[in-house]
Amino acid sequence: MSKLTRKRLKKVGLPPGTLVPPEERKIEKTRITVIDYDETQSQEKQAKTVEECLPFKDKPTVTWINVDGVHDVEIIRKIGEDFGLHPLTLEDIVDEEQRSKIEDFEGYIFITLKMLSHTEKKDQIQTEQVSLVLAPHFVISFQERQGDIFDPIRDRIRTGRGRIRKMGADYLTYALIDTIVDNYFAIPERLGEKIESMEEELFRNPTP
Repeated sequence: MSKLTRKRLKKVGLPPGTLVPPEERKIEKTRITVIDYDETQSQEKQAKTVEECLPFKDKPTVTWINVDGVHDVEIIRKIGEDFGLHPLTLEDIVDEEQRSKIEDFEGYIFITLKMLSHTEKKDQIQTEQVSLVLAPHFVISFQERQGDIFDPIRDRIRTGRGRIRKMGADYLTYALIDTIVDNYFAIPERLGEKIESMEEELFRNPTP
């Protein structure tokens, strides 16, 4: 029985919006990081609790709250309560087999899509679900594991390079999605290089 089938069977008979944690924990502990910025400044912190994020909720600045690890459903539920997220949004966030989509809720837009990454050590392509909540002054991103392709965006915020600190939360969301899509093209390029290397080896040292 596949992981997807087992998860679907777990949800049979449960009311809509029920949070079913993923079977596999990508990290041991959920980590919440906060980056708050405007055109003149930026600040970062690692939040130990969801409550530490609340002061940023209604600030006129742009706040990016990133959550690594969606297996702790109590933390996800708490974020939903404090930031006014619909129970169906929370259900989609913890469902790692969710299809990519965009939904317009009252007060925010919900986006979920797949992020691909290539691990050099294992020479494997990993798939990870990323969920984004776009509100007027903040963005909340949810990821399955720590480590991602968003470090260049963080560097642009820290250094003030480009337009990102002059723009709003919608531009930050655009930048996150753009980075994910751009990385799609990098994966075939790496595979193409590997195939070319194998072809060269094949022609240099042919065997039956």
